[in-house]
Amino acid sequence: MGKHVRVVSGRAKWYVESSMKQQVPTKAKGSPSFHVVVEAADRLTEEEQETLIELLNRRLADRRRAQLVRDIQEAQREFESGALRPTTPNEIMKEILS
Repeated sequence: MGKHVRVVSGRAKWYVESSMKQQVPTKAKGSPSFHVVVEAADRLTEEEQETLIELLNRRLADRRRAQLVRDIQEAQREFESGALRPTTPNEIMKEILS
């Protein structure tokens, strides 16, 4: 039997068997297939499922924020290089509608 690792995240305590990696079908890059993850989530308690959802939502929000920062930095570089010009909302709408 594999080594047990105890991870405390929020209100839930999760126990993961390190040997489980060998038993879980994976994609080419080594990540578990979607249906395996969903089935594993179904085996969690309701509290653990709620904590998992909260965790995933925070991670998604963090990724969106990081992407927004990258987009803003790129736009600032484009503006500083002269590739963009200041414009009014009316000008933008005229361009969209034309």
